[in-house]
Amino acid sequence: MLFLAGAPAGSPPIPMTRIAAEANVPRKFLELILADLRDAGLLHSHRGKMGGYVLSRPAHLISLGEVIRVIEGPLALVPCVSRTAYRSCKDCKSEAECAIRHAMMRVRDETARILDGTSLADATANQLAAA
Repeated sequence: MLFLAGAPAGSPPIPMTRIAAEANVPRKFLELILADLRDAGLLHSHRGKMGGYVLSRPAHLISLGEVIRVIEGPLALVPCVSRTAYRSCKDCKSEAECAIRHAMMRVRDETARILDGTSLADATANQLAAA
């Protein structure tokens, strides 16, 4: 996603083979990730000889939180505090008595605040500044 975000506005679709080479990711693995990102509405795919992938929205309108949730799943470190995939923890007798649940909720909230507040454009700018 960062590679696509770094492409100039109006660039033609970028072929999967080029993305795989730039990201140093196996093509088959990347194919699955790109399909998930496309299905989530973060990418558009174009078929044919000049086909490839482009962001569905400008990079400043796509957050790292959106991307990570699609690729990795919920941001919560434990399932009992997840907003999107809640389930009881196997080790707890009671959520009310859990010694770490409140801290894990704060971790989830801060993680979401940071990732949802950081766009692909922000991350790309940080990447360029570090280079």
